[in-house]
Amino acid sequence: MDHFIQRHNVKFPARTDGNDTRTPLGSGSANLSKRRQGKLPLQDPPSKKARVGKEEGKNSGGDDDEDSSSVNTPSGDLDSDIDDDDDGDHPHQTAFEVSLPAVATDKVAIQQYEAMRASQSGQDDAADSASTRLENRKWVPGKNSIYVDAFNLALDTVLEDESHLFDIKEKDVFDEWKNLSYEAQYLYVRLFLRKTASWHRFESLNHYTDILNIEDAIADLQRSRSLPDDQLKDGKEKEDLLLGRSFMFADNSESSVTTLEEAATLVSLNELKVLAKEGKVFVLGKTKPEIIKAFCHNSARQSSLFSVGLRRSDSDGSTDSKDSNRNSYFLARIFAITGPLIRLSEPIFKLFERVHLVFYRSTEWTEKSLTTIILAKAARRNFPEYIVSRSSNIFPSRRHLVEFELSMRKQFELDEILDTSRSGKAGFLEALELFEDIAPRWRELIKEEQHREDNVYEFGEGGYLRRFNAAHAFTRIAHKAAWVLGRLHRYKEEHALLVELLSQRLFHPSRRGYWYQRKALLEEHYMWKNDPGHRSTHLDIQRKQWLQIALITCETGLQDRDCHLIYHFDLQKRLLKLEKRLGVPFRSRHDFGHVKLLEPEEHTVRGIQLVRDDPGNGNKLGRTTKTTWLDELGVPDENGKPPQVRVEEMCLSHYRSEGWKGYHSEGGILRTLFAYLFFDVLFVYVPNVFQTAYQTCPLDLFTDAFYPARSSQINHRLVEIANGDAERILREVHERESERRTCVVGLNWDFDINDLAELVACFDGGALAAVCKVIAEDYKDRGRGVPDLILWRPEKTDSQTNEGVYHQQKQQEQKGEVMFAEVKTANDRLSDAQRLWIHVLTGAGVRVALCNAVAKEVRPLK
Repeated sequence: MDHFIQRHNVKFPARTDGNDTRTPLGSGSANLSKRRQGKLPLQDPPSKKARVGKEEGKNSGGDDDEDSSSVNTPSGDLDSDIDDDDDGDHPHQTAFEVSLPAVATDKVAIQQYEAMRASQSGQDDAADSASTRLENRKWVPGKNSIYVDAFNLALDTVLEDESHLFDIKEKDVFDEWKNLSYEAQYLYVRLFLRKTASWHRFESLNHYTDILNIEDAIADLQRSRSLPDDQLKDGKEKEDLLLGRSFMFADNSESSVTTLEEAATLVSLNELKVLAKEGKVFVLGKTKPEIIKAFCHNSARQSSLFSVGLRRSDSDGSTDSKDSNRNSYFLARIFAITGPLIRLSEPIFKLFERVHLVFYRSTEWTEKSLTTIILAKAARRNFPEYIVSRSSNIFPSRRHLVEFELSMRKQFELDEILDTSRSGKAGFLEALELFEDIAPRWRELIKEEQHREDNVYEFGEGGYLRRFNAAHAFTRIAHKAAWVLGRLHRYKEEHALLVELLSQRLFHPSRRGYWYQRKALLEEHYMWKNDPGHRSTHLDIQRKQWLQIALITCETGLQDRDCHLIYHFDLQKRLLKLEKRLGVPFRSRHDFGHVKLLEPEEHTVRGIQLVRDDPGNGNKLGRTTKTTWLDELGVPDENGKPPQVRVEEMCLSHYRSEGWKGYHSEGGILRTLFAYLFFDVLFVYVPNVFQTAYQTCPLDLFTDAFYPARSSQINHRLVEIANGDAERILREVHERESERRTCVVGLNWDFDINDLAELVACFDGGALAAVCKVIAEDYKDRGRGVPDLILWRPEKTDSQTNEGVYHQQKQQEQKGEVMFAEVKTANDRLSDAQRLWIHVLTGAGVRVALCNAVAKEVRPLK
């Protein structure tokens, strides 16, 4: 199998953009004030990573493995997929969205759905006349909304299967929700998808055409409703998750906004300036926060309000009374400008967040999440045959759900602490304090889950379930805590934590390769210095002992089935270096020559480049990233002129002229081949991963639980591919599914089956199996960076000669050859993902070329 190296960049989660409207699920009371100002997002934001250090793997095993001496400029080897739960090919999509087919979710598609639902509503009551239907608005989008349908689908599904996760008061809230009018439900759902912690003016909500009377809908949401007195407190549930004796779906500004500072945030900048001028408040700043601060400070210092014309005598003449009157006056003025306001109630909002967490099996969802599943259900598509298993044991009890929710809070809090602007020594110590708080519970959960794995789970059931265990988030926190210990040069503690992480095999198996790498590095360079038994007279002995331990760590990592192939090459390099330093005899050393990486070939293709004339650039020819070229070898147009194409198409024509067949597909053709070859594996029964009948892939495909849950089936299929059965498997799946054009993730039915069959026949079986294994291990991230062109030649001939004398000449038909080509133009450089795939392919023995497109002539684009 192929082995290759991956470079490691030091990356931190970046601060969430203040304009983002989504915060972590149940971010807690500490973030309430920020959420009310719209400063924190409502769900987990997509990870943004900033490079702040050097790459560890550049000179693996040498002095470059040493950490920087400054904790404020950290370096080292934090793996590039530190956040394997974030980002990927679908940074803004939930697991449900990724698994559903590609459906149009634009305004037209939504209107078509709502018109269809309105039509169905009218047909349900045949006795209704046309006038009655019109009067009852059954034929207009105002009686049925895709947003309300999707929201209620989530709620109904959860209550049907997992009602045990909610207590009496919460179920009473759900009953009250069902009794709300359609317009009130519609308004709530639309606000739920907006800045839910923000106040909204009534007038800003008038654009919702589904609501005829916005005041009545708001009044319905703001009406106080009573709740039962008893509510069971399950386990360690915090008080802020419990409901009181009454609730409102939405808050009103009259009772909720009581301070001048909070009220001042409700008006616009221009309105605030007018208000400050009216109150003769001296303001130095120009931004809204500066004006609010000065406004509140100066208004509080005014001795009286006579300057603005207010005449009011206080009964006792007290200063407190005057201050209160001044605040009341300005509050009244602000509310006169804004009018009444509405904001979704925090406790009820968090309750519905929890419902969505259970339904979507995710801590993130968007407006598209709500519409996609409904439109996928309504779409006329053919889906694979699989067993739908919407299990009710994702969260065995309310306590597990609440603990998982709290673990999400801790995880988000850690990401905030490790923001690049706060990640100095103080931030690192704060992160370690957070880890120490959760560490005892983390260790308890590891033991509990291991017991379930050994005695309860069957058929790989635990793989996907474990992502909804609080220990999954806690293990990620421990992973980052180990990194922080390294930045603080507390190597002994870091090593102990890495040993602890490697001792468990249940959570984050995709990170095991990085843990082995880092552990071996510490053992080679640092641990002998931190050994409590080391003495100055025994330095050489201590160092040699730790070098031997590091060697064993590398061997163990290479033998670990959960250590991904992308880490093998780095472990092999370190292992060979350690054997050399320890003086291991040559006959006893490891030999990795069969997986030695090759340098990609260098090809040059010359062509005519077309660039657009940029008037703003001094009449010079402006150059853009996406260039246009003349394809002189392509089919001429109707005027006999060569077509204008992208640079990849020009290079593809060049290779075709040399006898190659191929596509410009980047990762598309590999994903298609993977879908064909692993069709049966993708849809094999695994509990909990098929929650609907409209999925194109299992929910765990884009997680690190996919490979371990199907390791037996995947390895069996890899053996079949290595033995040359790929073409047979491909044709069998095509014959069975092509007529239905079954919706399968990554599968593009437009590729000609004969081309695909010819391509896999040209592949060496072991090489194709190696490529497929890399994709199976990390489907989410391995779709990026695949070379632009995939090329193959079905056959070639060999001529045998001997010392220049012709003895015999025969033509022998051989297995064809495959080559990948990455096209680069001037000033274009390889990305990390592209380098990784070059290592994958060359390590598997596949030819890879860097095709440099050189402009022999530059012409203006007319």
